[in-house]
Amino acid sequence: MRVATAAYPLDWFDDWSVFEAKARTWISDGAGQGAELLVFPEYGAMELATLAGRDVALDLEASARAVSEMIPKADALYTELAREFGVHILTPSAPVFDPSVHATRPVNRTRLIAPNGKSDVQDKQIMTMFERDPWDVSTGSGLLKLFDTSLGKIGVLICYDSEFPLLGRALIEAGAEYILVPSATEALAGYWRVRIGAISRALEGQCVTAMASIVGEVDWSTSVEAGTGMGGIFGPPDTGFPSTGVIAEGTLNQAGWTIADAPLSKIAHVRAQGIVRNSTHWDEQMGGKSAIPVTYCDLR
Repeated sequence: MRVATAAYPLDWFDDWSVFEAKARTWISDGAGQGAELLVFPEYGAMELATLAGRDVALDLEASARAVSEMIPKADALYTELAREFGVHILTPSAPVFDPSVHATRPVNRTRLIAPNGKSDVQDKQIMTMFERDPWDVSTGSGLLKLFDTSLGKIGVLICYDSEFPLLGRALIEAGAEYILVPSATEALAGYWRVRIGAISRALEGQCVTAMASIVGEVDWSTSVEAGTGMGGIFGPPDTGFPSTGVIAEGTLNQAGWTIADAPLSKIAHVRAQGIVRNSTHWDEQMGGKSAIPVTYCDLR
């Protein structure tokens, strides 16, 4: 399996066609390099707020509501592009108002779309300080999802979620082979916190993690005005993987895809014959198995 993970700059759109052209260009570029799974970053969808004008884009609450209203149309576009290019797409996450989860506040939501058109969503579980106050983004549905795809079993930990090992362990116990980590980090320290989390989850779960980042600065937002980061694809520093655990990484704050092969066979091999067996030996710690439930989603 070849995965592409984005260092993604946010842009201003005067109309929907400009956004549509950007999405097509990015997905065409990733697919053209052989990628089968394309990972976009956390809050990458906030650029859709520009379609409602500068005043709305600059307003924290109004921008969230404007973006939420456009997500069904954006998801439809990404579904069409996934079919056309034959790829799986983890969409840029967005604040989404879903009354079935919270009556008045948005969740931070991304969607994994298969090329056959099947899809399901993953909500962020643990909010950062900014998401708590002043943004008041709600905790998601409380459900972690395991996406069973033709590429393998995939879990998603949105940004801060990757820094909590029990969330990652729940996905591994459910069968995850890949964990995707879409992120949005303003400062270099934030980028490294998420990167360390992604590498740690790869070590503990003997799996592959793929981190995407927002990069660059904009003058039309109070939620994503600056982004520091790069794409990164990580594995356990063990048999069949690089000694550093870094399968591939981009260049800090340089937009574009970071792409690498991450075959299932290597994950199976390191879990069965690695020098260490972190995934197998997890239960020898105090506490044993995770009590966090995971919902199965069939995208095959």
